[in-house]
Amino acid sequence: MSETARSAEQRRGPSTVGRIVRYVSLRTLVLMFTVVIGVYLTILIANMGGHVDNIRRAEIREGLVTSLSMDPEVRALKPEARNELIAAMVAIEEQRLGLDQPFVVRSFRFLKDALTLNLGRADLITSDSGSKMVRNIILERLPPTLLLMATANLTLFFSAIVFALYLARHYGSWLDKLVIALTPTSAGPAWFYALFLIVIFAGILGVLPWGGMVSAPPPESRLQYALSVGRHLILPVSAWIISSIFQSTFGWRTFFLIFSMEDYVEMARAKGLPASSVERSYILRPTLPNIITSFALMLIGLWTGALILETVTNWPGLGRLFFRAIGLFDTPVIVGNTIIYAYLLAITVFLLDFIYALVDPRVKVGS
Repeated sequence: MSETARSAEQRRGPSTVGRIVRYVSLRTLVLMFTVVIGVYLTILIANMGGHVDNIRRAEIREGLVTSLSMDPEVRALKPEARNELIAAMVAIEEQRLGLDQPFVVRSFRFLKDALTLNLGRADLITSDSGSKMVRNIILERLPPTLLLMATANLTLFFSAIVFALYLARHYGSWLDKLVIALTPTSAGPAWFYALFLIVIFAGILGVLPWGGMVSAPPPESRLQYALSVGRHLILPVSAWIISSIFQSTFGWRTFFLIFSMEDYVEMARAKGLPASSVERSYILRPTLPNIITSFALMLIGLWTGALILETVTNWPGLGRLFFRAIGLFDTPVIVGNTIIYAYLLAITVFLLDFIYALVDPRVKVGS
């Protein structure tokens, strides 16, 4: 290598490394700022700008008044003394829960605890084992959600891609036209189809359970237990797939058709390359970044669960927990679930840029 070429390479090396370092630093700061803003907005919304504190104070006072009114010694006190006792006990309880501090101060404490994954204790919700720790509550509901959402989403994702490739090969066929005609059915959410499936297969035919995750009482045999869980999975998974399969297939099919009409694809076909090679190297390869993005976002979406679908089918997952936490204004549970999803989303978005550079040589990190 000549001295000129060596010096040019040395100049390019640091600039490339410096560009990547600058990009990683800036990207990390932007994503962290986005996470902080998103989590703080979640805290504000979950507390309705501090209105939930007033609800908690009213609940504390009402509960103490009800419990103390049953005490004969308290009833024997004069009204002034009774009111002073109630006010003192209310103040102690508010101080214990931190309600004696302004909401603005407490909101930033919530934010700090959330960002450091100090999830704390739930206000009202408890786990099935009786724990009020948010970490235990979430971990208890995570496996059912991962089972349901992984089964439904992975089946939907790969089925839609394979089906879309078939339709792209048979553009204009009766099956292609049928999928286009059925695409508007995806306007209905999964819980909407779940209601019909429950009525038909559980209510009328009686071949599937009404809901839940396993039969009651649970089977003692592991095989029977797994079969029971699989039987309970059929309705929610089917509802999820029915609600999205035609829309997903139509979207991927259109995407593959656009790439299949590129000039370099026509050139490959003119050279006599096999259809499978053309499809694999000239259609699927350029679409890998999009497929990877959809797959990665689908994976982290497994964490959120399906709020209404899990509620309708009585599935004991994170979606149902989140729905219940919203109804009870249980801020620690809402924030705990949100911050974990926010971190997963930020990490996924950060890594995707590097994955794009690996699968697509046209992409340069930090360029």
